Amino acid sequence: MSGAGIYIKKDLKITDVQLEILMGILNVYSLIGSFAAGRTSDWIGRRSTVVFAAAIFFVGALLMGFAVNYAMLMAGRFVAGVGVGYAIMIAPVFTAEIAPAAARGFLTSFPEVFINIGILLGYVSNYAFARLPLHLGWRVMLGIGAVPSALLSLMVFGMPESPRWLVMKGRLADARAVLEKTCDTPEEAAERLADIKAAAGIPKDLDGDVVTVPKERGGESQVWKELILSPTPAVRRILLSAVGLHFFQQASGIDSVVLYSPRVFRSAGITDDNKLLGTTCAVGVTKTLFILVATFLLDRAGRRPLLLTSTGGMIVSLVGLGTGLTVVGQHPGAKIPWAVALCILSILAYVSFFSIGLGPMASVYTSEIFPLRVRALGFAVGAASNRVTSGVISMTFLSLSKAITIGGSFFLYAGIAGLAWVFFFNYLPETRGRTLEEMGRLFGMEDSDMAEEESAAAKHKVVEMHTN
Repeated sequence: MSGAGIYIKKDLKITDVQLEILMGILNVYSLIGSFAAGRTSDWIGRRSTVVFAAAIFFVGALLMGFAVNYAMLMAGRFVAGVGVGYAIMIAPVFTAEIAPAAARGFLTSFPEVFINIGILLGYVSNYAFARLPLHLGWRVMLGIGAVPSALLSLMVFGMPESPRWLVMKGRLADARAVLEKTCDTPEEAAERLADIKAAAGIPKDLDGDVVTVPKERGGESQVWKELILSPTPAVRRILLSAVGLHFFQQASGIDSVVLYSPRVFRSAGITDDNKLLGTTCAVGVTKTLFILVATFLLDRAGRRPLLLTSTGGMIVSLVGLGTGLTVVGQHPGAKIPWAVALCILSILAYVSFFSIGLGPMASVYTSEIFPLRVRALGFAVGAASNRVTSGVISMTFLSLSKAITIGGSFFLYAGIAGLAWVFFFNYLPETRGRTLEEMGRLFGMEDSDMAEEESAAAKHKVVEMHTN
């Protein structure tokens, strides 16, 4: 949408307000998908939910590609937004539940890696199709998104189902088979299976191919109660950590740079469309390269060091960008090379620091910390915080920049990033190397509390259906 927005505005003759709504409304629509994905993935499985999300993306891309007016384009954004909600929830959860603890940070960062590769390909498609006729170029830029959606829906069938979801459904043999493929040794697979069974409330001495796990009294309402209505102090801290991390990831202004980079570069003094899109491609390349670096550091440097370094670098970069844009804005029509260079370098530094820590960390960290029973809903709540904040930022950037200047907007984002650094430093513990079943202790859940929960869960009647 970054480059397509330039041509949509010219072709459909829409206002800046209509454009910023079109840009940002997808994030609001994604709330539907993020909450539906939790229930869907618990019902049909993590893998089938990915296929469903890909189908939604496919339809959304076609609707936008064949849009004949603003209303139809908004309809396509609605469908695509629901797909976004599904994707940002299910991809990290699915990956975290398959990955062994030693490589979980590396593997769970993959969704963020390929989001960035997708953003880069979007920038490249903007540049490649910009030379098409006005009425055709932006439609191809948006419609071509149907291709990777179709590939995803086919290729995901080559992946295993989540062993944790299989255990929740009583399919112990299937879960054991998956764990034996993803763990280093059979002993490790057996240990992980025992941990997952305990978290799911299945007695350790019960073993078999398929067992029936009766639904807990209260069902879905009980999950909402445990997470939202009356959480324990440890669960409350986990929930606030997830919501805060997702909020600050978006409130620090990343969507203003990603979606409106041509507008920002134009404000910095670059006016030619080809140069604008070319410089925007440089942003995509930089963002993608540094997210690849982050994948190798997550399990080596740890979550906290990367998160704090990333946020600190973003603060400095945003101050530099705000300074450069303010100087250029105070001298309209004048060429100030150092200020233009400062703007470009600050944007590249900003996306680099974002991609090396805060970018991938929201999905990696949130997919790790929730207990099994509330994991899908917990991640959905975090994703909802992410999408609401993203929608507010992207739908207000143009109006905000007119109200307090574009430079002032980035000074505001710098202040928010400063608050984020303080929150991360004081509130988020290190999770590197911990299994998903060990996370409760990090957030203050006492061993006696964990034992009490396991004991209560074990009281549920579990009837063996098949044995080896």
